[in-house]
Amino acid sequence: MKFTNLALAASAASVACALPHGGQTVHTKQSAAVSKRANGFTWVGVSESGAEFGEGNIPGTAGTDYAWPATSSIQTLRKAGMNIFRVPFLMERLVPSSMTGTADATYMAALKKTVATITEGGAYAVLDPHNYGRYSGSVISSTDDFKTFWKNVATEFADNDKVIFDTNNEYHDMDQELVLNLNQAAINGIRAAGATTQYIFVEGNSWSGAHSWTDNNDNLKGLTDSEDKIVYEMHQYLDGDSSGTSETCSSATIGKERLQGATEWLQTNNLKGFIGEFAGGVNSVCEEAVENMLSYMSDNSDVWMGAEWWSAGPMWGSYMYSLEPNEGPAYSTYLPILEKYFVDGSASASTSSATKTAQTTTAAAVEITSTPNTQAEVAATETPSSSSSSTAAAVQSSIPVVQSSAPAPAATTITSIPVDVPTPTGAPTFFSGVAASTEVPSSSATPSATPSAAANGSVKKYYQCGGLNYTGATTCESGSTCVKQNPYYFQCV
Repeated sequence: MKFTNLALAASAASVACALPHGGQTVHTKQSAAVSKRANGFTWVGVSESGAEFGEGNIPGTAGTDYAWPATSSIQTLRKAGMNIFRVPFLMERLVPSSMTGTADATYMAALKKTVATITEGGAYAVLDPHNYGRYSGSVISSTDDFKTFWKNVATEFADNDKVIFDTNNEYHDMDQELVLNLNQAAINGIRAAGATTQYIFVEGNSWSGAHSWTDNNDNLKGLTDSEDKIVYEMHQYLDGDSSGTSETCSSATIGKERLQGATEWLQTNNLKGFIGEFAGGVNSVCEEAVENMLSYMSDNSDVWMGAEWWSAGPMWGSYMYSLEPNEGPAYSTYLPILEKYFVDGSASASTSSATKTAQTTTAAAVEITSTPNTQAEVAATETPSSSSSSTAAAVQSSIPVVQSSAPAPAATTITSIPVDVPTPTGAPTFFSGVAASTEVPSSSATPSATPSAAANGSVKKYYQCGGLNYTGATTCESGSTCVKQNPYYFQCV
């Protein structure tokens, strides 16, 4: 996502929704089963953002400056049918001394724990250094150092077939030959580590945009892999400039239109692609645009292997695209749309939201009341990752069923375990380059979440209070102060 003017959508106090999901208390009056679309996708999922937050405070403190995704949130989305989760992290936190240095034990252990949670549940974990082709503020220029970085990281995950390596998030404003060479160095380093069964996602220059891929990244067709498992990860947003900074979408057909050139490029060169970031605001035009884009990709699944929504994670608050269970403004609207495209066999038979709804609901609306997230983040400990086949067939047929530990509730109430989102102990900060503008109310129902404004009009703690392009309130509620986290994002802490 190219961050220039990030709009945060305010959330309603309660919501009507057709499909209940884990971590909520739901009073049901009506439901409609998801109409599942047959598709040739290998993966459909979401980015679990958080460990890359607080870029201005390195190394920072977990639960204060950044946060790892909540296990129960991953499980909720996994049970719904998602089978891939992207895990952004910062290179500077993982290897603080130098790109080729020793990994920080605590941060690596937390990364491994997150990956284990995902892969032991039968899904794929994408390791995403969310660095934009930079390390400690400078463009990565040494392909040898980058190869060593990836060899060292891949060694830690070489025995886990369900790990996918994403070379780097959104290279931009870099020499195009350097982008090619860095991607090739990453591939070579990963394979040299003995990680020979995993897919490698390569990203392109100019923010890896699909809409401009053929103008900027044609030379990446020259990448080679001894295992022939390169997938071209592109990103595509649906607002006016494809930046993902607005809740509005250009048209209901814009997603399909922006992917056509990249689709033809993949087909012409006999390559595979994946949309690693996409999203739209909670409104009818965007909902139709997202549906049309996924439908177009499904029709061209000879080259498109799937997509990941941006984003979920425990520190997003009222961010307009957040798919975090219970509290994300996009959760109740977009999860049912995404479910139509989930890979066959990837959802839990016992906890599929559509199945559960059909079995336990009667006639009229669904009112969702979020359960407070009060559990503190537990210190990460390393958990061994499990290995399994990484072929497309394994994705579609070998994923174990995740059994629900809770019995089906009676009649019209569905209650499940609250999401264990960590309660920040200090100021949760956002990643480099995030910009924001005045909060804009959503045009359709959203899950319950704490509004950004206090009763007296001041900004509540942990919400935005300033930054480039921001035009909202700048006075924080009593007990908190507006602090500059980066040029685009000031926050009440």
